[in-house]
Amino acid sequence: MSSKHIVPTLQASVICEDVRQENNGMQTLVGVLNIIPAAKVPVGLLKLAIWTRWIGGVGKFKQSARIVAPDGTALGEAAVDFEMQDVIGQATNVHFFAGMQFKEFGTYKVEISLDGKEAVHFPFHVLQIQQQPQQQAPAPAPAPEA
Repeated sequence: MSSKHIVPTLQASVICEDVRQENNGMQTLVGVLNIIPAAKVPVGLLKLAIWTRWIGGVGKFKQSARIVAPDGTALGEAAVDFEMQDVIGQATNVHFFAGMQFKEFGTYKVEISLDGKEAVHFPFHVLQIQQQPQQQAPAPAPAPEA
């Protein structure tokens, strides 16, 4: 066995509502997010997922993911150890966060680190939207006169 250690490249990182494992082994990302629209806060989500794919590495690594509020407070943190055997392989990691509460409107941040070094960070927003007033059904047209 080789003692070679090659740091992988982060190919992709996506925040979404769920990641489903299909019967054929493929993964389906559900509800890919860049904003969470809400009329009022707090906004609660039963589940939030961060999906990542690493390529081109060899060795043992530790990936950490954090969701950070606009004030810098960490709302959720998760970590996973993984191993890559060959540079032509890949590693896909999914972090699930249950019962997330977003208490204010603003820009939140996802941070992904590998072995304690930040690999990427990206924003997503909890945006205030105006509730649309409910429209009444139009009155039926009068019947034509005979």
